[in-house]
Parts: sequence; structure tokens; C-alpha cells
Amino acid sequence: MNITEMLNKVMDSEINSILEVKSSIDDAYVQAVEKIFHCRGKVIFLGVGKSGHIGKKLAASFASTGTPAFFVHATEAVHGDLGMIEKDDIVIAISNSGETKEVLDTLPSIKMIGSTIISITGNNDSTLAKSSEISLEVQVNGEADPLNLAPTNSSTATLVVGDAMAITLSQMKGFQKEDFGLFHPGGSLGKQLLEAGLIKE
Repeated sequence: MNITEMLNKVMDSEINSILEVKSSIDDAYVQAVEKIFHCRGKVIFLGVGKSGHIGKKLAASFASTGTPAFFVHATEAVHGDLGMIEKDDIVIAISNSGETKEVLDTLPSIKMIGSTIISITGNNDSTLAKSSEISLEVQVNGEADPLNLAPTNSSTATLVVGDAMAITLSQMKGFQKEDFGLFHPGGSLGKQLLEAGLIKE
């Protein structure tokens, strides 16, 4: 294959994975969105590795669209950052395998704190899924990497699921351009909103 063919093959693989996950959306997704909508605390994304990077992005997306959220690295969590989590919070733990040790190590303390645990995992029979109040199964048929090792399809599908939840919550909350402007006073977005009169100088 030439370079263009290889690029297209990876993109097609990721697109197909998103479509597969889309077709598997069930009541658990509805329950998760409703639970977050009624959350009296914050939403904390928890993960490590590539799942952690996705968690950071999703926390930023949730926060910027009207759902207070932040990210906690699973390794740092067991070294004191669990103190950031409170009873009324919802923890969204991300692990494709559902067996990531660093994530599992946080669960006993989170349960003692009393926070709700929602998991995003590729295996609903995993330890993480079974330890969660709600488990969202984001299952893909392998990665786009020919070696089936580098997180690609799985991480992209998780990102899309999280984005869909963030925007759905935003709409449910009646989040408007004025609200968006409040959280985005800087950069090109801030400039556009300022020019539109949605941010006061």
C-alpha cells in the first residue's frame, strides 16, 4: 500500500468503530446522562495512559459546556489526589480492558467516599465494569494499528462517546452562547464571541 492508502485504511477503521459503538448505545447511556444531569457535585474523569489523555480532554469539554468537571490521574489519585473527590461527585473511570491496576486501586477509597462510579470500558464483564453503578461498554473489534496494540479505535470511540454525552448534557441544561462566552473569554473563540456581543469588555 502507498501512504494515501494506509492513511485511508486507518481512518476507515476508526470511522467503522465509531459506527459500531453508535449502534450499541443502550439504556446504560441514558442512565449515565440522567445521573450526571442530576449530579449535585462535580464530574471527575479518572484514567491512566491513553485513557487518561482522553479523560483530560473530556473533562475540559464537559467543563466548557456547562458541566463542572476535572481530571484526576489514577496514579496520583492513590497518592493523595483522592482528596479532590467528594460524596456528591460522579467519577467516570476509563479503562479499555477494565482491568487497569492503577484505576482498580482507586475503587475502594472512592466507594468509601461515597461517590458514584460510572465506567467506560470495552468489557462489561471486567472488574471495573462490575464495580461500577453504571457501565458503558465501548467495544471495538481491534485497533486501527496492524499490530493491534496502539490505542486508536478504542480511544477514538471513547472520545466520541464522551463528546456526545457532554453536548447532550449541554442541551438538556439549556446552555447558550452567552454561557459559552463566559467560559471562553480568550483566544479566537473569545474574539468571535466578543464581536458578537456575547462577552462584555
